[in-house]
Amino acid sequence: MIKRDFEVRNEMGLHARAAALFVQTTNKFASDIFVEKDNERVNGKSIMGIMALGISKNSHITIIVNGIDEEEAIEELERLIDDKLVNL
Repeated sequence: MIKRDFEVRNEMGLHARAAALFVQTTNKFASDIFVEKDNERVNGKSIMGIMALGISKNSHITIIVNGIDEEEAIEELERLIDDKLVNL
């Protein structure tokens, strides 16, 4: 299991388009992926769950990945959050 903290720097947070891209990415992996914010945990493969967290700019989230491709999944999610989502 890998657990990593992130700060969402995207100007609009994980709004609809960014959340859709996040979920598209998580669904490429076999591992279970969860996102936590303010002690609330949701399935990282569910767009409704991600949207329900209300992740805005400068929010701190924790991503938990558990499974056979967990290292690859967390690395790709880190690139997504730190690089790709910043410009959406």
